[in-house]
Amino acid sequence: MIPHPETTWTVSPPISLDVLVNQDFFSLVEGLEAEFQREFVAQQVDRDQDRVLLVGLQTDGVLQQHLWDRLEELARLVETAGGEVLQTLKQRRPRPHPQTVVGEGKVEEIARTAQTIGANLIVFDRDLSPAQARNLETQIGLRVVDRTEVILDIFAQRAQSGAGKLQVELAQLEYQLPRLAGRGQAMSRLGGGIGTRGPGETKLETERRSIQRRISRLQQEVNQLQAHRARLRQRRQHEEVPSVAVVGYTNAGKSTLLNVLTNAEVYTADQLFATLDPTTRRLVVPDAVTQEPLSILLTDTVGFIHNLPPSLIDAFRATLEEVTEANALLHVVDLSHPVWQNHIHSVKTILSQMPIAPGPTLLTFNKIDQVDSETLKLAQEEYPQAVFISASDRLGLETLRRRLAQLVHYAVSC
Repeated sequence: MIPHPETTWTVSPPISLDVLVNQDFFSLVEGLEAEFQREFVAQQVDRDQDRVLLVGLQTDGVLQQHLWDRLEELARLVETAGGEVLQTLKQRRPRPHPQTVVGEGKVEEIARTAQTIGANLIVFDRDLSPAQARNLETQIGLRVVDRTEVILDIFAQRAQSGAGKLQVELAQLEYQLPRLAGRGQAMSRLGGGIGTRGPGETKLETERRSIQRRISRLQQEVNQLQAHRARLRQRRQHEEVPSVAVVGYTNAGKSTLLNVLTNAEVYTADQLFATLDPTTRRLVVPDAVTQEPLSILLTDTVGFIHNLPPSLIDAFRATLEEVTEANALLHVVDLSHPVWQNHIHSVKTILSQMPIAPGPTLLTFNKIDQVDSETLKLAQEEYPQAVFISASDRLGLETLRRRLAQLVHYAVSC
């Protein structure tokens, strides 16, 4: 009898020696294997999403709460990518194991747990080297991916414009290229023995060269896109229209805010990376000095996330230039998120890595309708110059418009 899915074992009742001596163990094992196979096949029917086992590693200097926050965000990333998180495993080590990230015993536990719960994908909360990913897949027997690959998958699903798709493909190919190493031997065995080793390596090198050529072409196209956007920015600057880039952690409500301020129709959803492509809209506010109507351009940018993969920063450089070329920044923070302070730090860290220092920043806390009075008071005391709004309920928008006018006036006059 197959145990309940949540049960990992069953205990058979005692059997007398007379029965045990006459037991056909080969038939018993074959029957159990057949029943397990039927159960496994039944789990595969109509499965339209990956069933995921998450794995987190807490190293020295990392607080347990930080690990939990990281794993919670990873679970949201997996769900956004279309997967279903079944369970999470954690291990504490002084440092990652150089071959498998986690220890040998934990690798065995991962394999057993995945088999028990019916997972078909293992997702680690950190980046894996190509060798680590291969070692883990060999020992666990399932596909293993890291956090960056999940984010790349989301970006591939979300990109709508030709520019966005172009940059996502470039990031994916740059991620995949070093991971071709070590596949030559596996390809060589496809023929089944002597005489098949050479073609495998030839196929691998052909694939590698093809990817390198494609990366070169994509980089040229991204450079052209970069030049095109630079011309658009120069035209806007020639028209003397100040610009403000809307930045913030993913799912902070940037697109919703752009929609309510400018009557735009940018796609919004309670998802990570709901929008990737930058959208620029005109907003008219009263001039901070003359009170005459003043036009400014608001640009919604791709959402940030902690430890944004370097390949994405590089591939999306044409998009992120909107940040460095803007006169000022509107930094939107989801105050309802339990680790909003960490989000502020992550965004500031990414901005500090920009090749050109962005202009002055207006910090704006969004979703104040979803927080308690203590959280609101804490943020107000810590950031007294910030603006507090609810884009969905249209609270505080007039104050925000007035502060935007002051921000632009300060940025232009500096």
